Amino acid sequence: MTCWYEGPLAAFDTETTGVDVETDRIVSAAVVVQDAPGTRPRVTRWLVNPGVPVPAAATAVHGLTDERLQRDGRWPSPVMEEIARALAEQAARGRPLVVMNAPFDLTLLDRELRRHRASSLDRYVETTPLRVLDPRVLDKHLDRYRKGRRTLTDLCAHYEVTLDGAHDAAADAQAAMDVVRAVGHRFATRLARLSPAELHTLQAVWHAAQARGLQAWFARSGTEEAVDPAWPLRPDLPAAAA
Repeated sequence: MTCWYEGPLAAFDTETTGVDVETDRIVSAAVVVQDAPGTRPRVTRWLVNPGVPVPAAATAVHGLTDERLQRDGRWPSPVMEEIARALAEQAARGRPLVVMNAPFDLTLLDRELRRHRASSLDRYVETTPLRVLDPRVLDKHLDRYRKGRRTLTDLCAHYEVTLDGAHDAAADAQAAMDVVRAVGHRFATRLARLSPAELHTLQAVWHAAQARGLQAWFARSGTEEAVDPAWPLRPDLPAAAA
């Protein structure tokens, strides 16, 4: 029987105006689907005119300017609908969804749906829930004592995954998928017998524990930053759609 990390996977990634899931906006997104390692992926891309200025710091990361997005980007409302339906389709087809740092991308998508569609991500996947694989959570749990950062670039270097064009949504999604497959192979004795659904449930527990550990570290270092333990989607806040 084929292990999940050798079978069909989908991956999702966004580029944004910033790092606040409650107020920032999606400017580009991609869904990458691959039937098996080494096979040609199928890529769907979206470019969005967010309707708000893109900070220079964000443009410096992903290269998307106000001029480019106003010229080539589409209005957010139909795009968010298409993205949500694309993720729901992957869930319905039984494909696990790889999302690096899932609480960021999925929560931001949820807030955009609330903002522009008066809806939510949960409504699109209520009949067939997402089964998310987060390379950051998996790696941190399975190799918890390894020192160093665990950004996508760091994970690609550690697992010898090629990342061409970092901070392009499609490139990042493909790299995250490749990292998850590499994690699966490296820790096969611990992961092969677990289904994606079981892993989804376990990752929620692992992420919560990781968040508590980070919160404790912040407290010791005198940092007041709060760490949200929710995974893969942060709970709705009253001001989220403002």
